[in-house]
Amino acid sequence: MTSWRPGADRRTLQQRAQLLSAIRDFFAERQVLEVQTPLLTPAGVSDPHIESLQVTGLDGYLRTSPEYFHKRLLAAQLGDLYEMGPVFRGSEQGRLHRTEFLLLEWYRCGWTWQRLAKEVCELILHCAASIGADGYLIQWRAWTDCFTELGVEPLTASETELRALVPELVGTADCDSLLDYLFASHIQPRLPAKALSIVYHYPASQAALARLDPEQPELAQRFEVFVGPIELANGYQELTCPTEQRLRFERDNRRRDTLGLPAMPMDEALLQALTEGLPDCAGVALGVDRLLMALLGLDRIDLGCAF
Repeated sequence: MTSWRPGADRRTLQQRAQLLSAIRDFFAERQVLEVQTPLLTPAGVSDPHIESLQVTGLDGYLRTSPEYFHKRLLAAQLGDLYEMGPVFRGSEQGRLHRTEFLLLEWYRCGWTWQRLAKEVCELILHCAASIGADGYLIQWRAWTDCFTELGVEPLTASETELRALVPELVGTADCDSLLDYLFASHIQPRLPAKALSIVYHYPASQAALARLDPEQPELAQRFEVFVGPIELANGYQELTCPTEQRLRFERDNRRRDTLGLPAMPMDEALLQALTEGLPDCAGVALGVDRLLMALLGLDRIDLGCAF
């Protein structure tokens, strides 16, 4: 039987409101512009591990992130900006996932990804203090080093080697999917409970919209931030080359075909914006519902949401 009752109690919703206010205060103090962009986008995300929801009867998708719109604003020279709003992802429902969730995304012009990763931690600590949930340490870990305890070299391991480590996983999966599963099932749960863990230098095959490291081109200038074992944020030194971005869209569609997924149309407006010139910048997206869940120690993400 469907319950009409809210998912969170009044006290939790008050803390949620305090958290949202703390986020806006944080950016207002730093003079970062708040923007609002459309929920409907002409092209879904090409990443085969993220399902975009197509809107029936309309030529578009519910956004999985405002990233493409933000980069068009950045190319128009708006400078540092942020947005906090709903995004949508299919096949995501569970203790840590909701089909619709609140995402905070922001961009810093002229910043390195390292500087932005530090600001992410500053924001989290600011939010924690606003609701009385402080006491977190900060640690940095290279993505490749995380696999040492599993006895595998993630950049060179074959699909056969990786599958031997996860015999419980069946069905179609490429090396990146197997590495993602290994990280989520064997590494993430062991991250320190009272720490903000910055995991950085993901493989080039998982660069998404991040630049490759010029000194180590097998690695991407990408980072993720975890509170305990909960993944909160995903950030990049943003790719600015339209030719490389088109090639990555094409590569993603080839991977989608291999995995039996439909091809995703490219966002030509984004590519035009990159051609016009995206300023050197770093950007990050952070799940606000997960942040509240982690700081309050809630068992499920929906316990911090009204519905």
